[in-house]
Amino acid sequence: MDFTMGKAGAELRAELRRLVPEHVPPDFLGAFTGDPADLDVAQRFCRTLAGRGLLCMAWPEEFGGRGASVWEQTVVREEMWAHHEPRGAQYMGVNWVGPTIMRHGTAEQRRRHLPPIARGEVIWCQGFSEPDAGSDLASLRTAARRDGDGWAVSGQKIWTSYATMAQWCFLLARTSTGERRQQGLTIFLVPMSDPAVEVRPIDCMMGPHHLNEVFFDGLRVTEADVLGTVDEGWKVVQEVLAFERVGIARYARCERLLQAAPDVLGEEWGGLPAELRGRWARMLTHCRRARLLAYRVVALQSRGTVRPGDAAAYRIAVTRLDQESAEVLMEIAGLAPPGGDAARRFRLAVEDHWRYSQAATVASGSIEIQRILLARALLTPDRAAS
Repeated sequence: MDFTMGKAGAELRAELRRLVPEHVPPDFLGAFTGDPADLDVAQRFCRTLAGRGLLCMAWPEEFGGRGASVWEQTVVREEMWAHHEPRGAQYMGVNWVGPTIMRHGTAEQRRRHLPPIARGEVIWCQGFSEPDAGSDLASLRTAARRDGDGWAVSGQKIWTSYATMAQWCFLLARTSTGERRQQGLTIFLVPMSDPAVEVRPIDCMMGPHHLNEVFFDGLRVTEADVLGTVDEGWKVVQEVLAFERVGIARYARCERLLQAAPDVLGEEWGGLPAELRGRWARMLTHCRRARLLAYRVVALQSRGTVRPGDAAAYRIAVTRLDQESAEVLMEIAGLAPPGGDAARRFRLAVEDHWRYSQAATVASGSIEIQRILLARALLTPDRAAS
């Protein structure tokens, strides 16, 4: 396996590694801190990437991309996550909101939404989970009821990342009832600036912007806001979740931090307990495993087929890697020498990684749900494929 993805991939990776230190401060730990300057850094860097044709590389040229391969886009994805995602929340628009609009949107929706995403100018949030509909998403209660020539949407979403900074929401609501809960769901593209939308932040250990409640009080939407077919949104959601789950290359950040540890500790590295160094080596092996599983899903996506079991296998591997590597890294960071910028930045990055890892097994579908999906794929492959 060539992890550089050939000469073109290696050159692209080198270009990105030059760009990041040129445009991103060395202490940057993501766009979602309490300091507005971090979001400004991310938004400027997105525009820089877009200006070089690097933000939406794999998009067709007609939609603002450059028709690159999904493997080149994967290089971008890995380098961004390895460096604390200096695109901020743009990965959501790039990885799945934009591609979903390409496949299911009207000509007007494509014209309206795709160019701003490709230019790195707009942030999206995802209106899926609810207080009583998290892993069991199909049981959601947010309702869109027919009202004249449109709908009135009322309900509540929760755990909505980036809702405080997003301009648009990819909203799933119930428009009718059927024999199965998955029937009668519809996707709406709605502006967060509408007065009928209220956002309430939820304090959490990961910092601001990550968790929010969103309330819809008689929000008016029209046919122009419907993505795809009314009542058939579940099919689109299944596709979206597969793209979302593989689109976050957490293994790249794990590997970068693990690889940095020996250099940060210097002479102290040889004095680490053999058991700890053994766990460190095991985590590097698990990074490669997660990467290979991600590449398997990328290959399937490039052929237009996404199997839930493959996406679930990747999610299980990468979320366990997140948490297990965080524990190893925290132990190593505690033994790092106290002085020097490199050691200080390493400790801060490891602490940031540990905080995020605590939510890894519930974000984007809990690990228990991923195990169910994988079990179905293994035990009933024909049913899982459908």
